[in-house]
Amino acid sequence: MSSSSNSATIDGSVLVQKTVYSVLFSIAFAHLLNDLMQAVIPATYPILKDNFNLNFTQVGLITFVFQLTASLLQPFIGFYTDKKPMPYSLVFGMIFTISGLCLLSVSNAFWMLLVAVGLVGVGSSIFHPEASRVAFLGSGGKRGLAQSIFQLGGNAGSAIGPLLVALVVAPYGQSHVVWFVIAGILGIIILSRIAVWYENHMNLRAAKKIGAEETTIPLSNKKITISIIVLLFLIFSKFFYMASMSSYFTFYLIDKFGMSIQDSQFYLFVFLASVAAGTLIGGLLGDRFGRKYIIWISILGAAPFTLLLPYANLFWTGVLAVIIGVVIASAFSAILVFAQELKPGKVGMISGLFFGFAFGMGGLGSAILGYVADQTTIEYVFKISSYLPLIGVLTYFLPNIKKKA
Repeated sequence: MSSSSNSATIDGSVLVQKTVYSVLFSIAFAHLLNDLMQAVIPATYPILKDNFNLNFTQVGLITFVFQLTASLLQPFIGFYTDKKPMPYSLVFGMIFTISGLCLLSVSNAFWMLLVAVGLVGVGSSIFHPEASRVAFLGSGGKRGLAQSIFQLGGNAGSAIGPLLVALVVAPYGQSHVVWFVIAGILGIIILSRIAVWYENHMNLRAAKKIGAEETTIPLSNKKITISIIVLLFLIFSKFFYMASMSSYFTFYLIDKFGMSIQDSQFYLFVFLASVAAGTLIGGLLGDRFGRKYIIWISILGAAPFTLLLPYANLFWTGVLAVIIGVVIASAFSAILVFAQELKPGKVGMISGLFFGFAFGMGGLGSAILGYVADQTTIEYVFKISSYLPLIGVLTYFLPNIKKKA
């Protein structure tokens, strides 16, 4: 990520406005490692449920604590770092995550599980706002693409995590969670190098008196506020539904089709891999055709498939899970960049708010759906959650802010 020897001859104002793919792919890989470690938590639920004799309400509570700690701090960190960027906070976030996984591997009481996932959540809160800013600074104006590359890393990590848990943890036990610390150490090395680039980039911007290249959107404050609220409702729809899949899809497959834990983890991996693919597709198409259209297709377009899923056999369950993953995942990059364009100069705060709200809704959804599963059945949970993408009709109230190339 260091500049080549001939880059000194290039005007600094040009350098800071170029798309820096080495940085984008580096921060995406760091996001992969971060979310891979976070994905260990839901992936180990069947193991923890057996080890601690948990009910679904307790499983939901674990997710709630994780997502709550992963959500509450993010807007505040983003608000603060909008004014005073903190490049090396990325490394500290990774240290919190490592600490949480170490504790998770040796936990022998329910409260220890809650503390462990809380530490991982704090690591996530620190990581995401500043990592999103790195993607923004390295975008060179290709913001949808940059955010999608960044999100692709995270979604790939979320998909790989359950697969590695199935291979490393499920056969050998909870203590083998500690092996994932290797990913954290690698993440610290990469993020240390990114922090150096980030710091140098900000210094170069300051020296050249170059702003963040934000364009003011010609909308009233009322319209912007309504649009932000609509986008948050869409995030609620997406991540409440995603909570049913990420936290309970394995239980659903085990209960309905009699699958083993390892086979169910493979299906979860396939679903999360499709989410990763959808994220990249959504960012590319959002830059090209306008983010509002992608949001329409992604949220509301997933509804026919989510409504069919609870009534499908095993084969079609797998097929529908892939389609749902691709379609519903394409929205997040579009929603986030849409919100950033509504509030110029507030990249950290908006990223923190939307990542935090997404994690919070995922945690709340997991807790509520876990309680519903205990009172009814896990299959009933999937029937009621299938209606959530219909909230996508609210996209109608968003302005069309697509810019001409």
